[in-house]
Formats: sequence, structure tokens, C-alpha cells
Amino acid sequence: MIGKRLASCCVFCGSSPGARPDYLAAARELGAELARREVRLVYGGASVGLMGAIADAVLDCGGDVVGVIPAALVSMEVAHTGLPDLRVVASMHERKSLMAELADGFVSLPGGFGTFEEMLEILTWAQLGSHQKPSGALDVRGYFQPLVALIDHAVNERFLKPDHRELLIVAEDPAELVDRLEAWVPRPTGKWLDRDER
Repeated sequence: MIGKRLASCCVFCGSSPGARPDYLAAARELGAELARREVRLVYGGASVGLMGAIADAVLDCGGDVVGVIPAALVSMEVAHTGLPDLRVVASMHERKSLMAELADGFVSLPGGFGTFEEMLEILTWAQLGSHQKPSGALDVRGYFQPLVALIDHAVNERFLKPDHRELLIVAEDPAELVDRLEAWVPRPTGKWLDRDER
């Protein structure tokens, strides 16, 4: 998917609502924006927290949703029984692989370890050339600024190329973020910095 309309978007986000109502509001706003654009939501299949909020928002606006959840988490994350397409898989690895396969792009909302891990793994896959799909973060109330600062620090310390820093699109507004995902065009780049300096 290169500089085209997204047909489907994978959203990584928390199974908790977070400490501020802004997080749930942002999830609902992003869900409504995806539905308005007829972009299918691919997400982790839960009915609770930001996960449930974005899925319900898409469904309430007449949009399409695919949930993907490991069997072990069906009860723990409270699988969403109102989805038209809920896929129960064997493992977290299978979950992430299937979500990536189904999506044309990726957005991260606030969340915890699982959200960070999914977000960074997708960026790593892009860095390695495993996919050429856009990745973004919806920066609600500056939630991702500490992570962005860490990524910038890694660039300054020459563990990341500046081109790889550009793999993560950060915006505060859902419509702007989706616009930028759809406008994104990948640039070929090798992974390694200073490979001859050993």
C-alpha cells in the first residue's frame, strides 16, 4: 500500500480505559473517522478499555471490524461478542502476524506493555523491510512524547537512522493522522548504521 487510501487499519491500544477520559474519547473519535472513510478496523478483539471503545465506535457508525484474539485471552480481555468477524488464534505471535497481514497501515493509541511491544515490532519489521506499510501514533495529551523522545535519543546516539525515525508518524488529530498515513510513501533504506565500525 503506497500512497493510497487505506482499506484497513490495524489499531494497537490498551485493554484498560486509562486515567483520563480523553483516551476513551480519542479512541471513539478515531473509530468514527475510520468508519466515515470506510476503513476496516483490525484490532485485538476485546470489548473492554480503549479496544472496546474503538470497536464500538466503528460499529455504531456502520463500519467494518475484524477482531483477532488468542484463545488464552478470550476471558481475560473479555472477547467482543458483537463483532461480525472475531478470529480466535493460538498465540500472541499468530495474533500479531494475522493483524499485520489484514492491515494496510497501523495506528497506536495509548496503552501499556502490549501496545508498546506491538507498535515497536511493526516499526522493526518496517525497518527490516518485512513490510512497506505506514505506522502512526495518535498522541493523546502527549502520551507518546516520552517514547518519541527516546526514539530521537536513539537517533542522536546513532542506534537508529534518521530515515527510520520517519517510519513513525505522530499526530494529535485522528483525521490528520489518517491523512498522513494515506499520503505516506516508503523510502528504501538499509538497516545498518556504521556497519564497518566494529
